[in-house]
Amino acid sequence: MLASNLHRLDFLGIRTMVFVGGLVSIGAEICATNLIAPYFGESTFIWATVIGLTLTFLAIGYHFGGKLADRYPQLALLYLTGAIAAIAIGLLPYVAQPILSRSLTAFADYDVGAFYGALIGILLLLAIPITLLGFVSPFAVRLTIDAVDNSGGTAGSIYALGTIGSIAGSFLPVLLLVPWIGTRRTFLVLSLLLLVPSLLGLISKRSWRSALAASVLAMGMIVANVHISSQPIRASQRGEIIYETESSDNYIQVTQDGTQTLLWLNDGHAIHSIYDPTSLLTGGPWDYFMIGPFFVEQPQPVSIENALIIGLGGGTTAKQLTVGYGPIPIDGVEIDAEIVRVGREYFDMNEPNLHVIVQDGRYVLRTTETRYDLIAVDAYEQPYIPFQLTTQEFFTEVSNALTPTGTAVMNVGRTSTDYRLVDAMSSTMKSVFRYVYVVDTDRYTNSMVIGTNAPGGIAAFTENVASAADGPLRTVGETALATGNIREVTDVHQVFTDDHAPVQHVVDMMIINAALPATKSESEDNP
Repeated sequence: MLASNLHRLDFLGIRTMVFVGGLVSIGAEICATNLIAPYFGESTFIWATVIGLTLTFLAIGYHFGGKLADRYPQLALLYLTGAIAAIAIGLLPYVAQPILSRSLTAFADYDVGAFYGALIGILLLLAIPITLLGFVSPFAVRLTIDAVDNSGGTAGSIYALGTIGSIAGSFLPVLLLVPWIGTRRTFLVLSLLLLVPSLLGLISKRSWRSALAASVLAMGMIVANVHISSQPIRASQRGEIIYETESSDNYIQVTQDGTQTLLWLNDGHAIHSIYDPTSLLTGGPWDYFMIGPFFVEQPQPVSIENALIIGLGGGTTAKQLTVGYGPIPIDGVEIDAEIVRVGREYFDMNEPNLHVIVQDGRYVLRTTETRYDLIAVDAYEQPYIPFQLTTQEFFTEVSNALTPTGTAVMNVGRTSTDYRLVDAMSSTMKSVFRYVYVVDTDRYTNSMVIGTNAPGGIAAFTENVASAADGPLRTVGETALATGNIREVTDVHQVFTDDHAPVQHVVDMMIINAALPATKSESEDNP
């Protein structure tokens, strides 16, 4: 048998290729999702597509790799396959850049075919490296089997080793490489992890031409990576990029547009925070959290003792609440510690009354003993609200964390004509709160949904605005009365629950509906 002719170093080389092949295949899958997240987001649809295509390419590789191994059971061919796959993985961010850039233009023009065509194009770039990595395990089995009597054990150990490599590949990029060096350089590290043993194997088998060709291509790959590393991960949608980084959860971009500092996350089709030292108010949803308490009958002028913000971002809402109501205690919940750091450095998020909690918002609600006068919900995994923050059970927890006269205010995205997510959220909140109101923002296509169990209403809101002193509270209140189309929600039509909260489906249908017109809507993107 062929295996009896293998040197001990050959066995070591084969096992190394199996382990690294498993690591790199899963690592590349995860990094591919991170690569496209700044353009397409990280929806369930994206993840399902990436996982499905990765498994498809591996299946193709297993099938044809086994046939090729039977016909050409040569160790040098295994190493050559690994070298080609490694170079393809290293070049992937460089090749993907123009396709991803095209997707920005396509979405800006609502050319949905080109937008999702770019997504499929990126995923198909995985076809070559992942298919070739699928060759590794059947090749390794073919080369190491001594006899039929031990073929099962040999195959089992090979696939177990590859699976252990895949486990390592599922954690290494997420926990270490991407937060440390970013997605692009992680592709390069994965490439080198596979390329080094492949080249050493080719040299050990005296495949000089293959080793030389792979080395030359590898140098080109490294040069391409150096070039692309000097470029922004994603072009600015507005203003000049002054900072960008990748955390374990998000792509974070900060731009400067005149006096405004803007925070963008992931796909970059929405602004998540604005800081302008020359103007407190933005015209956007951040302003409107301040006037949620105005819907409750209470002594004049309206005041609150504390607040909770779920989805702190760069701290725009916290800054406005502090100016509007004074230095009240504010608990700001943000799940991504890197966003908190960016908020402090670029958005002046340094109010002494702000207590930042790096944690999941729902966990905080379940564990807090504090009762709040205002709970603001502004958490987005653009373009989606995390489903666990849209359900009847969640709003029950919000209600339980409010004082008897407290209000909950939620920022909900929409288009200029499509309110189906607003309707779903207001209906779900109405199943929990006695009173629910909706206010459209003056700027951006967003609506604020306000829930409370205290008496009040639109008449109380009008009276509270009229009695407010000149300042940001009165300004936002008057704007809401003039342009907000304020209405009370009286019926429950659709209720999201922890068991069934199709928020992603609703948003996907809104995106598709918005993409159908030939020309872009004149309204601005949702923050």
